[in-house]
Amino acid sequence: MEREDRVETLSEAECLRLLSTVPVGRVVYTEHALPAVLPVSFEVLDGRLVLAVRRGSATARGLDGTVVAFQADLLDPVARTGWSVLVHGRADVVREPEQVRRVLRSGLRPWVGDPEPMFVSLAPELVSGRRLFPDLTPRVRTP
Repeated sequence: MEREDRVETLSEAECLRLLSTVPVGRVVYTEHALPAVLPVSFEVLDGRLVLAVRRGSATARGLDGTVVAFQADLLDPVARTGWSVLVHGRADVVREPEQVRRVLRSGLRPWVGDPEPMFVSLAPELVSGRRLFPDLTPRVRTP
């Protein structure tokens, strides 16, 4: 971990650990040749991100077999602190029945309910993250 004044560059292990502490992130993919961003429920399982999406949705179709970006964070807008993690990698629909059952047992469900969710596995290839610390510099108020 490299730390400048208020910003710390996070290791890949710390990024994956932080991702496991929040339930929702944003997946960035291509839809109709344009960038699309969508909030999704996810979990970190065995070093991979597993995203829950609605079966038959444009998102499910747009993710399968493509390279995507995924971003999650936890920010405090008042203190201006927090962390942000960005992951790039290949996304593939989880098709193996035992893997699907395992994900279902974890309780992962799409952000928008679906009785038969689809799961997409994202294999992290590039992982980066930053943590922002409070600015302890005294603020000078001008009259």
